[in-house]
Amino acid sequence: MHKLLPLLLLFSISIQAQELLHCGADEMRIQTLQANPKIAQAVVERDAVLETFTREFALRQAQGTARGGQVYTIPVVFHVIHKYGTENISREQMLDGLRILNETFRKTREDTADIHEDFKPIHADTEIEFALATKDPDGNCHSGINRIASDLTNSGDHRVKELVHWDPSMYLNVYVVSNAAGLAGHCVWPADADTIPAWDGIVIGHSYVGTIGTSDLTRSVAFAHECGHYLNLHHIWGGNNVPNFYYLPVGQQSNCGEDDLVGDTPNSIGWSNCNLNAASCGNVRDNVQNAMDYSYCNIMFTEGQKTRMHACLNSPIANRNNLWTPSNLAATGVMPTEGLCAADFEADKTLICNPNGEAVTFTNVSYHGEIDSVYWEFPGGDSPFSLMEEPVVVYYQPGSFDVSLTVYSNGQAQQITKEDYITFLPDSSWSYPFWDWFESGAALNASRWTEHSLDAENKWEMTDLGFYSDTRSVTVDNWSSTYLTVDELYSPPIDISNASQMRLAFKYAFSSQNTPTAATKLQLQVRKNCDSNWTTRLTISGSNLLTTATQVESFEPQERDLWQSEDINIPSTYFDENFQFRFVFTSGGNNRLFIDDVNVDVTADVSNLETKLGSVVYPNPANEVVNVEFFNSQPETVSAQLLGSDGKTLLQTPNKKFSTGNNSIRFEVKDLAPGVYFIRLISTQTTETKSFIIH
Repeated sequence: MHKLLPLLLLFSISIQAQELLHCGADEMRIQTLQANPKIAQAVVERDAVLETFTREFALRQAQGTARGGQVYTIPVVFHVIHKYGTENISREQMLDGLRILNETFRKTREDTADIHEDFKPIHADTEIEFALATKDPDGNCHSGINRIASDLTNSGDHRVKELVHWDPSMYLNVYVVSNAAGLAGHCVWPADADTIPAWDGIVIGHSYVGTIGTSDLTRSVAFAHECGHYLNLHHIWGGNNVPNFYYLPVGQQSNCGEDDLVGDTPNSIGWSNCNLNAASCGNVRDNVQNAMDYSYCNIMFTEGQKTRMHACLNSPIANRNNLWTPSNLAATGVMPTEGLCAADFEADKTLICNPNGEAVTFTNVSYHGEIDSVYWEFPGGDSPFSLMEEPVVVYYQPGSFDVSLTVYSNGQAQQITKEDYITFLPDSSWSYPFWDWFESGAALNASRWTEHSLDAENKWEMTDLGFYSDTRSVTVDNWSSTYLTVDELYSPPIDISNASQMRLAFKYAFSSQNTPTAATKLQLQVRKNCDSNWTTRLTISGSNLLTTATQVESFEPQERDLWQSEDINIPSTYFDENFQFRFVFTSGGNNRLFIDDVNVDVTADVSNLETKLGSVVYPNPANEVVNVEFFNSQPETVSAQLLGSDGKTLLQTPNKKFSTGNNSIRFEVKDLAPGVYFIRLISTQTTETKSFIIH
């Protein structure tokens, strides 16, 4: 009798609890099939074709007329879906995942000798290998690894395949995620992939890839298990291949009545522990070390499973028969090797701040081909150049520094320069009150602020598209972006060591094209000094971040009612001569955030940032004198400060009581150098700052 294959095959291991994790993915699949009988029927029909082909292929192989004696190579592309966390695993870990995967399929694992004697005669070298692609679908040089920031890494369901999905007739798409729908990994079978090609591929948790980094040898078995499903293998107990939309949990006695459609694998209830003497279904011993079990030591395939996978690779169902063809291996860059493709490198950190100097480790991740030698250039580092594969460079001076790498291979050279790749934060402190209306006119990277983007999309920058005070602010413009991005904006160190109390205030404006999810958030974080960890003091997320309704037009907040004010208290535990804060904006895409009127002072709060004096500075530009005119609604004491672009007070008037009406204060500026300056009015009710220029 034909038995319906599932759309989702589940493999889940809890190393700590040594028990099978449960999730509702199978139940959701059942609901989908029951609600979509046409899809269910299509799966049944395709599976029937594949099963017929498999039986005929096995017969031809037994007669010696089927293809054999050659290795099937499958091109692989990794899509790392991440949120800039530990799930964003290294290239080295992914390559190690391919290594242990191939060793399992080719019967070369170091622990192969541990296979029980009863099953060594049928332990197969499957003659199947997996190789990292070196070309994208357009034939361009590629690392074989895509990294995409998305909150979907936390769900790890089929939706991750909507982010990126290379042609499944050319590549095995492997999605590395934080959480694979509550499982170690999941995969659709060929009949299902042929019905819904957009679902073809493997989704796997980052801690189940390879034996290094976030994974280990025990958990690494999950990858081979999922590849078995990809090549049409059932669970060892025959799980999930039943006609009435139910699935078979592991370890049930009723599983003895089911079969995995492979002749040399004994029927079994299935095991979630590694007991080599485990026996069920009348067996002397179960094959608990089979890759399609849940035993944590499932490291082998049988000769019968090898035949079944070879049949899958020769069938047109889901185009598995195209993957290993010479033309496809050439198109994907797997064979033959074409030498060095591109130069690239990574660093263990790109943002540093230790005033005593800080070491950075660089790693050459150039791809592909044999590398003869390398030449690094490190302007700003303690060593201006290096010939080492993995150099360690110490930086002592603040600034932003380029890094260059030239890679030599077979008489050819590939070179890459990453501009401003290393940023050393300033180590000199500013005195409070610290404030910035972002009116200096300079680019952000030339100001006292430091931007640091975790992504390759947009970053913090000065803008005149929106503002609360005067004519400028800072913004992150992700209006046209659809991916998750994280952008940090660092203040300079501020000396608040002698303060008895301290507050921080700012204004922001935010809108997006769609209602923002909880993944979109603005955080204000503080730390005592460079050696301290960051602490989040304020988080505004999702729709709470909106200061106006969503809109389809580009957001340009030049009206004050589009802005929101925030202020926080800074605890005394942070009172240090190198206190620092940063804004961290996590964007879900299609939005713009603006920040203006940042103020760190004893009395900094929302109310004293409001403009109430209606001041006007003239002449502007000025040469010899500058006047600030303001209006008092009642008699009030007012003083004025003239500040440089660095925020330091240059001139100051004493407190003076002014009468109701228009009043003015004058400063002589003939001895000041040309540049941007500010006049700050301080009354008993409010504080107001205006900028002006001296020619």
